[in-house]
Amino acid sequence: MRPSILVALAIAVLIAAWIGSGYVGPLRHGNGTQPLPVAVEPRAEPLIRVRVKDSEAVPVERAIVLNGRTEPARRVTLRAEVAGRVLELPVPRGAAVAGGEVVARLDPRDRQAVLRHAEAMLAKASVEYEAGRKLQQRSFMAETELAGKLAAFEEARARVERARLDLDHTEIRAPFPGILDHRPVEIGDFVEVGDAVGTVLEQDPLLVVGDAAEVDARELRVGMAGSARLVTGERVEGRVRFLAAEADAATRTFRLELEVPNPGYRLPAGTSAVIRLPLEPVIAHEVSSAVLVLDDAGEVGVRAVDESDTVRFHPVGIVRTSPDSVWLAGLPERVRLITVGQGFVHDGQRVEPVVEPPTTAVLPDDADAPS
Repeated sequence: MRPSILVALAIAVLIAAWIGSGYVGPLRHGNGTQPLPVAVEPRAEPLIRVRVKDSEAVPVERAIVLNGRTEPARRVTLRAEVAGRVLELPVPRGAAVAGGEVVARLDPRDRQAVLRHAEAMLAKASVEYEAGRKLQQRSFMAETELAGKLAAFEEARARVERARLDLDHTEIRAPFPGILDHRPVEIGDFVEVGDAVGTVLEQDPLLVVGDAAEVDARELRVGMAGSARLVTGERVEGRVRFLAAEADAATRTFRLELEVPNPGYRLPAGTSAVIRLPLEPVIAHEVSSAVLVLDDAGEVGVRAVDESDTVRFHPVGIVRTSPDSVWLAGLPERVRLITVGQGFVHDGQRVEPVVEPPTTAVLPDDADAPS
């Protein structure tokens, strides 16, 4: 082969290798050189898709529910004010008593004797004082001596009043209408001053007592209406008559007393009950508890999408709960809540919202088919 052909083939191979390498050499510009810039088209990251649901606020009834128990409105332990032997117990244990009715009667004979003696001494002192007063008017008695007779007369009168009072105390009476719930004495027992004779419970009205948490106590007030469902299934209506001004040091709760009527004492004290205290209704959204999230500060809220498809965090307050949903306050009247994907986005992030399909009602098996 001729040399000229070999040279031509070598040059062709070199040109092919140079073209295949993609190197075109530096771009000359003026006196210097710089690489040829290559334009790179920026690639936009795809938006995260989240499922959203349009929610509209509705009025929601609120109520504070407390576990409680029934208690008598008043409880008084009757005690002997004089010593004596029990002579009579006219009211059986567990029976109803009227206000002022005698519950127990002590033997009055010694008190009657003391009273008669005191009355005799009073009559004697009265005569002596009247005689001395007449003598003093005629200047036959000094004023100091008359003053002594007056003192003796007043002392005798006080003894009579004391003896009458002791005689009255031999009859132990109920201070108000109620039930004689406990009677630790029997006929023939001797009681000293201060010994318990019986316990009277005021059962009408009846109290339903509960302990309100600190967060609930600020919404309660004396006089508000409420109801209670007893363990027997009965439901009673009443009003709050007492709310403690200071929390219990051990439980940090506030004692609440709901007063309910109990005619005929048909409802017993000491049974379990559930107290319901309705509050003013509020505007709230009903949502699934799964949409609740925590922000970086630990505040409970939900994430929603605004008009520009941007994620916004809304702190909320829980108004009411049920096994399937919660009612939230603190949101706008209309809002697009993120129901799926709220845990993968953050506040201020643009997303691609996908509207959640409406729930299709399922007819029961025995429902009539549409015509």
